[in-house]
Amino acid sequence: MDEDKEFSEIIRYTVPGYIISLILGTFLDFFEFKLHTAGQIIIRLFAGEGESIFEGFFAIKKRLSNSKITMAEAYGWGKMIGMSFPIVLDLISRLIGIDVYGAEGFYIPYFYAMSDQIGANISGLIFIHHDEKNWAKTMKKYVKHPVMLASLIIIFAVPIGLFMARILGFSPTTHILTALETIFANICWLPPLVGWISEHNSNNNRSDKPR
Repeated sequence: MDEDKEFSEIIRYTVPGYIISLILGTFLDFFEFKLHTAGQIIIRLFAGEGESIFEGFFAIKKRLSNSKITMAEAYGWGKMIGMSFPIVLDLISRLIGIDVYGAEGFYIPYFYAMSDQIGANISGLIFIHHDEKNWAKTMKKYVKHPVMLASLIIIFAVPIGLFMARILGFSPTTHILTALETIFANICWLPPLVGWISEHNSNNNRSDKPR
């Protein structure tokens, strides 16, 4: 039941990042601030990484409580660690002249939305290996774990969607479009939701069994 609670708590951390990015994007567009690197980085951080900040607080809180390490906590640490990578990638891409608004720049919102998810997936894999002590058993358990499997699927599905949208003509030419593109790419709430549903169903099945 504790895991059930932890995953439902992590899901609630996603919404504040969405809201902050939309408010900030609306504010910047309303006052006609030009698109610039700092504005887009801040908006994409909240839209794509906002939940990582809150989930990082969750992981820190769990460590300070000296409780047993769980998959949900490992997931939170992985997302916190992975959130700095897209800023560096964004800055380098702009410096070398890549069109971050065109099709060739589709990977920018992807890594803002998914770098923490990649970190979480790796962290979850390490967590499983810590228990199993064997890579064959680790991978067998990994592909059967609903959270890890959902995470892996969206890691590969999201960049395809972003690339297709850019190819079809979408371009984040306003702050609000920057926020919306990153929000739609940021479906990091899906694996925790799958975990929550899985735990909820598992608990219900146990309670329904005759004693």
